[in-house]
Amino acid sequence: MNDQPRLLPSDELIFIEEDTDSHPSHREATDTGPPWQILVVDDDGDVHRATELALRDLQIENRPLQLLHAHSGEEACRMVEASPNLAVILLDVVMESDDAGLRVVHHVREKIGRKALRIILRTGQPGYAPELETIRSYDINDYKTKSELTRVRLFTSLTTAVRAYTQMRSHEDMRRGLEMVVRASTELNKLNGMQLFAEGVVAQLCALLQMEPEGLICAQEGAGENKEPARIIAAAGNFRHLMHQPLETLNMPHVQKALEHCLRERKNIFEHDLLLYFATEKGRGLAAFVEVRRTLESTEMDLLEVFCSSMAVGFDNVMLYERLVDQAYLDPMLRIPNLNRLLEVLEQPELERKRTTLALLDIDDFSAINDTLGHEMGDAVLHAIARRLENGMQGSLIARLGSDLFALLGPSREISPEKLQDLFTGNFEVMGQHVRISATMGLVRLTQDTGPGSRLLKDAHVALKQAKLRQKGTALYFSESMGQDVRERMRLLISLREAFNTQLLFLVYQPKISLQTGLASGMEALLRWRMPDGSFVPPDRFIPLAEQSGLMIALGTFVLRTACQQLYRLMDAGFTDLIMAINISQAQLREQDFIPILQSAIEDAGVPAEQVELEITESMAAEDLMRIRTLLDAIRSMGVKVAIDDFGTGFSSLSVLRHLHTQRLKIDRSFVHEILEDDSIARMVIGLGHSLGMSITAEGVETEAQRQALFSLGCDEGQGWLFARPMEEPALLEWLQGTEKGKPSL
Repeated sequence: MNDQPRLLPSDELIFIEEDTDSHPSHREATDTGPPWQILVVDDDGDVHRATELALRDLQIENRPLQLLHAHSGEEACRMVEASPNLAVILLDVVMESDDAGLRVVHHVREKIGRKALRIILRTGQPGYAPELETIRSYDINDYKTKSELTRVRLFTSLTTAVRAYTQMRSHEDMRRGLEMVVRASTELNKLNGMQLFAEGVVAQLCALLQMEPEGLICAQEGAGENKEPARIIAAAGNFRHLMHQPLETLNMPHVQKALEHCLRERKNIFEHDLLLYFATEKGRGLAAFVEVRRTLESTEMDLLEVFCSSMAVGFDNVMLYERLVDQAYLDPMLRIPNLNRLLEVLEQPELERKRTTLALLDIDDFSAINDTLGHEMGDAVLHAIARRLENGMQGSLIARLGSDLFALLGPSREISPEKLQDLFTGNFEVMGQHVRISATMGLVRLTQDTGPGSRLLKDAHVALKQAKLRQKGTALYFSESMGQDVRERMRLLISLREAFNTQLLFLVYQPKISLQTGLASGMEALLRWRMPDGSFVPPDRFIPLAEQSGLMIALGTFVLRTACQQLYRLMDAGFTDLIMAINISQAQLREQDFIPILQSAIEDAGVPAEQVELEITESMAAEDLMRIRTLLDAIRSMGVKVAIDDFGTGFSSLSVLRHLHTQRLKIDRSFVHEILEDDSIARMVIGLGHSLGMSITAEGVETEAQRQALFSLGCDEGQGWLFARPMEEPALLEWLQGTEKGKPSL
């Protein structure tokens, strides 16, 4: 300050001759890095000049010194903020104020957080800042009076400070780098795609090295048994145009050789350019190439090692994710999209619905190919079909939805019945053989108002099913009327489930009459469905629906148990000789627990097994003769009788009937209706049945003339409206009591 006594410049910085022998000698420039930046802060110009003179041509750690100058505390604060690489401050205490230098210390440490920057206080008036108190209160690194800073001592203090600064900067850089690595791992782990993740690694690596994302390539080692060539999966700056190219096609020999060398050696290489290797769990490593254009510090190399280890784990996670995506969205055998991927595409808002068609292709008789030629041939057929579809429908998405079910989604001009059927006109060459293949197809034209993808797929299935019902190898477009039929069936199915749960399903019983005595010999249990409004749903509507929906086993068990319980009540009422006939569905016969279910129903009801008769259709008996024969043998061993219903309407041979050993044949009502005009079939069935020791029952007897014709042919039993309609239990009891009182139904 102007009012304070001043020391002479010669008293402030004295470089005496006694230091000559020990002061650092002048050296040839051997720079191995940028100069150390030293900020001289003093309001006396002579101090700045003397400091420059003292440090001229000197080096610390083989790097020169660069002096910066500030003449006040405020100027010093601004320069520190503008000089991020500043290493040491030579700071005067008393300048524009008595504590200006201490204010600079506070600003550097507390406000801008430059903890690594070394501060050497120099004062010509130590009384204004006592040494012990100052060192205790402020974060400074050295405190010297100007009179004791000879040239050698100044150099020694600076060398000590620079070394400390280097160590602290290394710690800071390491901490900052580790924080970046942790942050990068956290952020990049949110990226699932390989390309996105690799590009993120590029960006984070360049940030770690404090350089622009320029001149970096990630190359992935080839995969698979055929060792596909390594490809570029991420690039930055001038290399971006090389994305997805094979590494071997690079028109940059030194980059190509460097990456190949890194992939071969499987390690980081810090010579010349930077080469990083990311070792993944499956051994499919990745390499990165960076043009650094400077020598890396040891701290940076250590950080890069940590970075590579961390990112290698990330690459493993991405590869695992991609494998999971493959499993979720790709057919494992054909490597084409599957149902999940198709539904995803159908839901995409950018899908041009107005000009798009969805088609389902079901390969005709594919199960026969597997059964006769083997599954290996079947798989080869599927591969051949997929290749032909891909080659012929290159603008469309091709997916495999099931064993032999394909889907195509694409432009309507391409997805048409004519073009699709053309693809199947020529033979397929499969495993050296020429194979003829056809497909049945269901198509849906998408519209702007079309519902979600799942509904589109259902509509296509509806069209496909209708095409199958018409003829194999045909194609049908979905229509609104088809949709209405399906919705009605779905509504009916829901109602059927509700009816079963709310006991709206019940049994009626139609008597069977001996044509010789005119008395009831038994009855057939028939399932009925009464709607809440009193109307009835015909059995030919809800029985097939129950069979297709999996409800038939539960319904069949209900019918079986209810009919047996009804038989017990009839026997308890005095009608002890009646036979209860119960229809059995194909689904029930396929049920593994059918025999225990039947036995439980009979035992729980307490009725004789000999008075229970199961009716199966001719087509059911012929479907799997050996299995049905074994099952019927088990049923007969319980004492239960078996009847063949609707005989003559199927296509089974007479030998089938001979092997089943059933007790009864039922003539279908269609032959009974024709009996007055042509009795040949009825005569044949009756004669065949009697020759095999079977009783014969005629269904659908409605007139007395029909009854007489059947009686004359030797038919044993009749059933139909001529005798009685199906009745519920009260009406049945009343009817039976009438016949017992001498009022036969003849």
